[in-house]
Amino acid sequence: MSRPRDRWLERIRFLLERSGFFVTSTAGVRPSSFDFAARRDATLLLVKALKNIDALDGEEARRLLELGRIFPATVLVIGQRSGAADLEGGVVYTRYGVPIITDTTLQEYLEKAAPPFLYASPGGIFAHVDGDRLRFLRVSRGLSLGALASIAGVSRRAIQLYEEGQGAEASVVARIESYFDAPIVRPIVLFASLEAAPRSPPRPEPQLDAAREPSAEGPPHTGDPLRDGVFRQLDGIGLSVTITTRAPFDALARAQEILLTGVGSLRTALRRAEVLHGIARVAESHAMFVVSETVHRSSIDGLPILSVLELKRHRDPEALLEEIVAREGP
Repeated sequence: MSRPRDRWLERIRFLLERSGFFVTSTAGVRPSSFDFAARRDATLLLVKALKNIDALDGEEARRLLELGRIFPATVLVIGQRSGAADLEGGVVYTRYGVPIITDTTLQEYLEKAAPPFLYASPGGIFAHVDGDRLRFLRVSRGLSLGALASIAGVSRRAIQLYEEGQGAEASVVARIESYFDAPIVRPIVLFASLEAAPRSPPRPEPQLDAAREPSAEGPPHTGDPLRDGVFRQLDGIGLSVTITTRAPFDALARAQEILLTGVGSLRTALRRAEVLHGIARVAESHAMFVVSETVHRSSIDGLPILSVLELKRHRDPEALLEEIVAREGP
């Protein structure tokens, strides 16, 4: 019998698949920074599901955001409650910069094109005010800042800030919209710039150079001789190596394209092959698994398998990628 969390994950995956996303699963790879990846056209998501969003700590959030930056992808947590309180539908929450919504909010957005308008922030629930529209409505009704402030139950200065695009409490928005009988807030666009706080700077895109010189210090050390040897080899042929933790892959190596890299025993490769190959396909990247043993197969479940000796024969990233592509399955 499946566990409640597994059924909940399948519900989330089903919602995305029904809306045209190609979705992978990371079943059997635990713990993991994300539960699955999903792509629809140019939109790539890294999704993590948490019954209680308080379980997302700062370090886990940092890992998730870093993965999102490197791919690049939108990171999204689907949650149900914080402490003993249920999360509200139609509201975007954040923890350490990671956006969080309920599966109901996700369903409304996917199936009804109904984006959320509210976001949680210290002090309550807020909405992004469309300042230009608010100013137009006020002026067209012949209202002064002070008159509208009295209607909304706030200060004159607050109305000025709203017209500059500042966020407003949901109760204040409700009073203003009730008076004008017109909306004054901007929707939060999921999957594109899911930011709960107003005026947040855009996430920087990673700069992927066609080729690079090996770094002077080499890649970071993990303390594992096999992994460190593989990462040094990748760095030595001109790939930029980012070591990952709590992910189905051990590193992301990149030049013009991302190469998801797993390192370990053949037994580990057998366990991770389907998941790692699936993530690479969804992310429109490539993947490989490097093992210490001599192997007599070029791939497992579509995932290219290389021995350490085979990897050491490569002297440039282009030749390595050509071999990876030749070994990839459908």
